[in-house]
Order: sequence, then structure tokens, then C-alpha cells
Amino acid sequence: SSGINAEWPLRPGEAITSIQSGSKDKQRKFLETIELQIALKNYDPARDKRFTGTVKLRHVPKKNYKICIIGDERHIDEAKQLGYDCKSAEDLKKLNKNKKLVKKLAKNYDAFMASDGLIKQIPRILGPGLNKAGKFPTSLSHQENMEEKVETVKKTIKFQMKKVLCLSVAVGNVSMETDELNANIMLAVNFLVSLLKKNWQNVRSLNIKSTMGKPHRIY
Repeated sequence: SSGINAEWPLRPGEAITSIQSGSKDKQRKFLETIELQIALKNYDPARDKRFTGTVKLRHVPKKNYKICIIGDERHIDEAKQLGYDCKSAEDLKKLNKNKKLVKKLAKNYDAFMASDGLIKQIPRILGPGLNKAGKFPTSLSHQENMEEKVETVKKTIKFQMKKVLCLSVAVGNVSMETDELNANIMLAVNFLVSLLKKNWQNVRSLNIKSTMGKPHRIY
């Protein structure tokens, strides 16, 4: 890792502790997610290359992560045995490319996975809806272990540079151990910095916050 200690002026530990105690003081009816908010500088989204990248964290950031398997017959049987939601190509055809229904489908799940034989048909069956929502399915072959692949997808976060200078990704939740959160935050930040043209010189600030809590600056 590129000199994290030399260039890492703050340890996220204190911020994590305040977020956790803050969420204990005000118990919410749902499990709060902890997100990392990044503000960039010396970066022109209109001229500079927009980047996207995915990185696998050490621990699953979201407890109630919902995944849907779009499968052929064999994958659907397997998904049912493992207790995952699943849909066949026929189920998707019933949506008739209705934008509202496709949007609703995308909203219901954190991610999708599709049998590699079906993946090319998805835009034709559904239109561009899943792609627009940033949830185009991950491909799944019969040689792969479905359970392991689902775990990988659950741990993977995506950085996508849009037209604005702020990014936000889920790195954990308030029920996680401090060192688990710390590991996820370090991994996410190091990976993001590696995507930036001028590395740390492109980072204006880093904050972490829980869904309902206030931001805590860590850089």
C-alpha cells in the first residue's frame, strides 16, 4: 500500500467510536449503514477521465443485502435451495420493458446475478433499466460456486465518478466491530486513491457517517 502511514493523517478509529456510540444513544428502527463520503479536488469531471472501479472489502458492509439471481433452470433450482430470490427470463419478459416496473425491480435489490447464458439477453428483455440503476447483473457460470460468488458480490463496492466532485460508498454498518470497519475503510480509501490521477492530491476530504448521524472527518 502506498505509504498509508506517511500520508494518512488521521486514524478512523475515533470517528468510528463516536458514530457507534451516537447510534446507541439514538436507537433507530433499522440498522444504520456507515458510509464513506469523498470530496475531490484538482479534478475536472468534464475534462478528466471519469473513473469507475470495484473493490472487494474484507467484511460484508450491509447486513440485509438483497440479491436476485436471474437464472436458467439449473441456477434457479440452486438459488431456491440456498434461499436466494430468483427470476427466470420468462418472469422478466412479463414486465414488458415497462420502465416503472423495471425501475421497481432494480430498487428492490442491492444487486443482481445472471446465468452467463442469459446475460446478453437482459438488455433485450428489460431495456436499459438495470444498467441505468448501476445494477447490471454479475455473470455466473455453472463452474462457479453460487454461494461463494454471492458472498463476493456482497463484499464488493463500486466507485463511480459522475459529473460531481463527491462520491459516497457503503463501507459497513453500526453493528460491526471497530477493527472490521477500520479494515473496510482502509481498503476502500486506498483503492479509491489508487484510481485518482494525482492520488492523495486529488482528495479534498474524507468523512464517514451513519445513515442518520452527522459526518465525522477522517482526512
